[in-house]
Amino acid sequence: MDKRFIPGLDKEMPLLGFGLMRLPRRSADSQEVDYALAEAMVDHALARGVNYFDTAWHYHEGASELFAGKALSRHPRESYFLADKLPAWLAQSRAEAERVFTEQLAKCRVEYFDFYLMHNLSRENYAIMREVGLYEFLLEKREQGYIRHLGFSYHDNAELLARIVKEYDWDFAQIQLNYVDWDSLDSRSLYRILREKDLPVIIMEPVRGGQLATLNPEALDIFRQADPEASPASWALRYAASLPGVMTVLSGMTSMEQVEDNLKTVSPLVVLSDAERDVIRRATEAYLASGTVPCTGCRYCMDCSAGVDIPRVFAVYNYYKVRQYPLAFINAYRTLIDSEQAHNCVACGECVERCPQGIAIPDLLAEVAQQAVDLMKHTRTGRHGASS
Repeated sequence: MDKRFIPGLDKEMPLLGFGLMRLPRRSADSQEVDYALAEAMVDHALARGVNYFDTAWHYHEGASELFAGKALSRHPRESYFLADKLPAWLAQSRAEAERVFTEQLAKCRVEYFDFYLMHNLSRENYAIMREVGLYEFLLEKREQGYIRHLGFSYHDNAELLARIVKEYDWDFAQIQLNYVDWDSLDSRSLYRILREKDLPVIIMEPVRGGQLATLNPEALDIFRQADPEASPASWALRYAASLPGVMTVLSGMTSMEQVEDNLKTVSPLVVLSDAERDVIRRATEAYLASGTVPCTGCRYCMDCSAGVDIPRVFAVYNYYKVRQYPLAFINAYRTLIDSEQAHNCVACGECVERCPQGIAIPDLLAEVAQQAVDLMKHTRTGRHGASS
């Protein structure tokens, strides 16, 4: 598998990183990790050279760090890089930061983190970091040997990012970037700011939470005509990995098939040609025309105080917008218990403040709720090819 030597870190890094955010689960309605399958995936990835693993406090409702500790501790410590993150919203004092950091080391069964990040430095979290002195706290941890390289992950605008990299010294940075968000979320500007500072770039959400692996038929046809053998996900991974200055592209892999496809894509990486970039441009236009919600399923919006399972609601809705199968939408929507469905939203706005994508969640939940009512009504009256 392709690797890149990063002079500023004095390390050879794998181009593909394993994100431990979307591990295989024991059931669809639980965040409980399927340890047997997930450990097999980790072992296979390590054997093929994927030795960068990324976790965080809230992934899998707290189970991701525990999985990382169990799965990776079976391997020599020097054989892998482990990245974890400090959630500012839980570390609003130095004492709380110390508690979280100490617990993370214990959960991950390590004595140090190779890479450690301030998690999701939005405007609110950046203010907490500055007020509490969390950057200085982490500098101390780096000086004490508990952190090898210090960085941050980011989900906000270019103006704030420019301020963050100007006011503090970092070893690397992690941003969301893919061929849809390059323009729609202005990932282009974020990437350029980091390149101007000569910061190694880690890319997250290259497949946009799986959305770019399950495109609408129009976009899929464009990719298939260009290369019938290439998966949709491989186009997205190559787009991110082809950018200069990218250290590692994280993929939240859920199945062994995804591990194999990603390994094939970067073993070795074939940098996109101009003609292939034009293919991606046309596929992007076709995909955006489907009107999907830009939800990556990160679950930062959860838990919802009204009980709505926001990511699952949007996943069901997006599948309908892409495939246009009314009965499939109705059946999938009904797998949600009533209290988890969109109509329970009270528009409190708490989820909007937590959403890295800046989605107007209450407005879109209202749209989904109305769509459900309309499709169920039409199904009962025999429309859309359904029996009455």
